[in-house]
Amino acid sequence: MGAVTQNSLHSEYAMLLILLFYSFSVFVNGYNAQLTSHSNHRPHHHFLFTEAKSKVLPNPSDYFSSQLLSTPLPTNSFFQNFVLKNGDTPEYIQPYLIRSANSSVSICYPSQNITSALIEQIFRPDLTISAFKNPNPTQHHIISSYSDLSVTLDLPSSKLRFFLVRGSPYITFAVSGNTSISISSVHPIRKLSCHSSFTKYTIRLRNRQTWILYASSPIHLTHNVSSIFSGGFSGVIRIALLANSDRQCEKILDQYSSAYPVSGSATLRSFGLSYKWDVKGKGKLIMLAHPLHRRLLSTADSSAAHVLEDFKYRSMDGELVGVVGDSWELETNSIPISWHSVKGLNKKSIPQIIRALGKDVKTLNASNVSTTSSYFYGKLVARAARLALIAEEVSYPKITPVVVQYLKDTIEPWLNGTFGANGFLYDRKWGGLVTKQGLNDTTADFGFGIYNDHHFHLGYFVYGISVLTKFDPAWGKQYKKQAYGLVENYTNLGLKENRHYTRVRCFDFWKLHSWAAGLNEFPFGRNQESTSEAINAYYSAALMGFAYGDTDLVSIGSTLTAFEILSAQTWWHVKGDNKIYAPSFVKKNKVVGILWSRKRDSNLWFAPAERKDIRLGIQVLPLLPITEVVFSDVDYVKELVKWALTSVPKNRTEEGWKGFVYALEAIYRKKQALKKVRDLSNHDDGNSLSNLLWWIHSRK
Repeated sequence: MGAVTQNSLHSEYAMLLILLFYSFSVFVNGYNAQLTSHSNHRPHHHFLFTEAKSKVLPNPSDYFSSQLLSTPLPTNSFFQNFVLKNGDTPEYIQPYLIRSANSSVSICYPSQNITSALIEQIFRPDLTISAFKNPNPTQHHIISSYSDLSVTLDLPSSKLRFFLVRGSPYITFAVSGNTSISISSVHPIRKLSCHSSFTKYTIRLRNRQTWILYASSPIHLTHNVSSIFSGGFSGVIRIALLANSDRQCEKILDQYSSAYPVSGSATLRSFGLSYKWDVKGKGKLIMLAHPLHRRLLSTADSSAAHVLEDFKYRSMDGELVGVVGDSWELETNSIPISWHSVKGLNKKSIPQIIRALGKDVKTLNASNVSTTSSYFYGKLVARAARLALIAEEVSYPKITPVVVQYLKDTIEPWLNGTFGANGFLYDRKWGGLVTKQGLNDTTADFGFGIYNDHHFHLGYFVYGISVLTKFDPAWGKQYKKQAYGLVENYTNLGLKENRHYTRVRCFDFWKLHSWAAGLNEFPFGRNQESTSEAINAYYSAALMGFAYGDTDLVSIGSTLTAFEILSAQTWWHVKGDNKIYAPSFVKKNKVVGILWSRKRDSNLWFAPAERKDIRLGIQVLPLLPITEVVFSDVDYVKELVKWALTSVPKNRTEEGWKGFVYALEAIYRKKQALKKVRDLSNHDDGNSLSNLLWWIHSRK
């Protein structure tokens, strides 16, 4: 580092003023620009870590069409099971479970197995669609296109193309080549009735389900006890479950049967999201909204989306309600993204925090770091970075140089590729980062090498880099391209922004939260355990935007943080008055352990359901200013802490998770929580005593 010139000081002051003005606008109104432009603050030439070939990644060419293979591919998508192993594990495409196997597609309107410990969907092939007398019945499907809200599934030997669009009450498929189709069921067919036009049929099954089939032109169907057959047909067929026996439900399905979506896209904007469907056919489009959609649907333009409150389907995620319109606008409130506590610290507590900082900083020694795991290493980096920010907030700059040097010593080897035991590499097959240890081992780094938990691991590194750049802008400038090489791996908005990474790798624009499971085939689809670490990832991305003066990145990170928080509060936080989950599950659980696409589990990957303190902790760590927003409902916090305290172990060898329980207790019972924190002898590796004290003394 050279001497600081007067011009550079003027430049830094100017940038500081710009960031202060922008920060104020985010707090008050949010950043209103569309998030599609390539920021002037981004590196002009995208940095790529050293390319490596993995021995454990699946081959995407097995299921993706050839024209899709030249671009990065999704690694945490809602249809991921369709492109893994045999491609025949069901995926939940609301409101139906869809299974593709042996040149057929099976549809299930799932029932649920409900206990006090879990809720899971049961798959039974209610209807299975295929070509009659298919010459190649074992040929697998091909993904010919996909988007944020849809996937197109081709069955080449059957001459069938399925437009699987999330939230559609109909399953829509195109038939070509004057093909005869077969529709079979595991349930005996009680009745097949034809309407006069031969374009509508009603299918009644012995399990009391009624399905309605609509055809774009007359089709002639016959049936036996288990199957329905057609003559040769070319055109579009739509099949929908009659969700209840109310005649009005059938009228609605009739009314909107002609307009069908073939794809759907999402456009992110500051604290908002726009859905737009590509619609074919005539008339208006009807889709289904889950509870969080309903909460966020904008009423600013009532003509764009009209809600039909009485048109309902059940789902794992709560009641789905009909919405008419080919575009939706989702609006959420802005949230405060800041380096320091939102409300400020109690001044009387500062000497106590400073004493704790002194002790915590003494433990920083880069040469003593023994872990080579990208996850645990990242947590140590972020833990140290918190110390620098707390020191800044309490005006104790004495320790800052020590923390800054520690951050340089620990982060640089990962950015330079000189950390011998591990490191970040680039995989061209799927288009993203992997680790050295993950090249040959699917379990190394918690599966980072097969795209598990990317936002968790990288979020910690991004946080540390952001803080280091804040305190040493010259260092930040030197490593800017590598820094963006990490953050864009999970925040990239598309090929125009960065052609080396897939679009927003972990975030689900339909569910409005992230998935962590990567390229693993799971019976219950994608999953995510720790919402708070997902929140940290996007919060840290926003901080990196602040550190580099990148307004686009601030807005992307802030908006994804807001959605992730809302989803955590909607589906992970189980309040006493919860209406989404069954009463037996609500009674025993105050927070979900692992949330799957089609399952809710009280267990964790690494702990049993009985360890309620750990289940709470994994939804809190790391403790940050943004945690205040996540746990803003004090009544729920009281429920949660009371529930978790019953399982806090009394022995001192398991104290790592206690601090998170006490941290939440401090929201409503500060003195008692403070005493408990002081008595702790050790902390989780993502936390520290000074951070706990900072959190408690920011309660006012």
